Amino acid sequence: MTLRQYLLAGLLASLLGSTSASAAVIGVVAPRSGPYALLGSQILDGARAAAQALGDTVVEIGESCEESGGAAVAKALVDAKAGMAIGFLCVETLTTALPLLKAHQIPAITVSVRSKILMEDALRNGWPLFRMAPVEGAEADKAASIILDIWKAEPIGLIDDGTIYGRELTAAMRQKLEAGGIAPVFTDTFRPGQEQQVALVRRLAKAGATHVFIGGDRNDIAIIARDAAGENSPLTLMGGDTMRAANRPVPLRDGVLAVALPDYAALPSAAAAANALRARNIEPDGYVLPAYAAVELAHQAISRATSAKTLPFASLTGDMFTTAIGPIAFDQGRELKQNPFALLEWRGNELAPLRPATD
Repeated sequence: MTLRQYLLAGLLASLLGSTSASAAVIGVVAPRSGPYALLGSQILDGARAAAQALGDTVVEIGESCEESGGAAVAKALVDAKAGMAIGFLCVETLTTALPLLKAHQIPAITVSVRSKILMEDALRNGWPLFRMAPVEGAEADKAASIILDIWKAEPIGLIDDGTIYGRELTAAMRQKLEAGGIAPVFTDTFRPGQEQQVALVRRLAKAGATHVFIGGDRNDIAIIARDAAGENSPLTLMGGDTMRAANRPVPLRDGVLAVALPDYAALPSAAAAANALRARNIEPDGYVLPAYAAVELAHQAISRATSAKTLPFASLTGDMFTTAIGPIAFDQGRELKQNPFALLEWRGNELAPLRPATD
């Protein structure tokens, strides 16, 4: 028996011997201190609640978000005989943890990291990485697809705030829109953080743009919407995922659109989990429900692997998993099969789903 076969046999024996169909040992990797401690707390809160509901054991491992800490994280997971690990806010942790996790066939499910390069490295090196977060470019892909669907006959404006986020988002969208037959009638970069954007609104109107995608933050979009109304300029505005922010100091006007991740707590599938979390005085926002769902997914994958007398890695690709944030499946590239971004509309005091006509 080779060393690799010996390690695999040992891991399988550990899984089968210590994990029943109703219990699993799941590692939860998240920051406990530093600038990401709040996000880490959200992951830990969600994971603990899910594990309690399922009867699983979670092994909590601090994440320093430094490359030097990745090997220690992996060793702690191996020592705990974790069948799978979830969390992982930082690329740095995964870069150095994944080689050791590969040796012990422990899959890592990140709820945060979007780096394409990291996944390319993982596929090339056989590292057991799966991504529950949207990949880089998913936001632009969904926004362009929606515009090609519902705004194809409209005069389009594309503007950005000059930040890396805004420039890259609108540049990627412009390329996709032009390939789909839409040439924007107006493109420009505006100065963010201004008290008013009347001049920008007038320039959009002069160019004939009636539907505008804005790569910028929520408050700038709110100011543009307010000033468009003040100018009696019938602009239909759409922003990106930055729209999921506090509705202040300038409130959004009803009808402003956003291509953003949904409010998971508002999903019907999340009702039971959200109620259980609130009963524990945990508000199901941020990474709380994605971490809850990741534990649910890991529990199902480990249970299926145990029943099939195989390793959890094998059950992750292609299978569908039922979670609090909806059904989840990974493709052959270990990315989410479905783009999680959705078209939302501001109504009253929330972003609510607005489905494209072809959905």
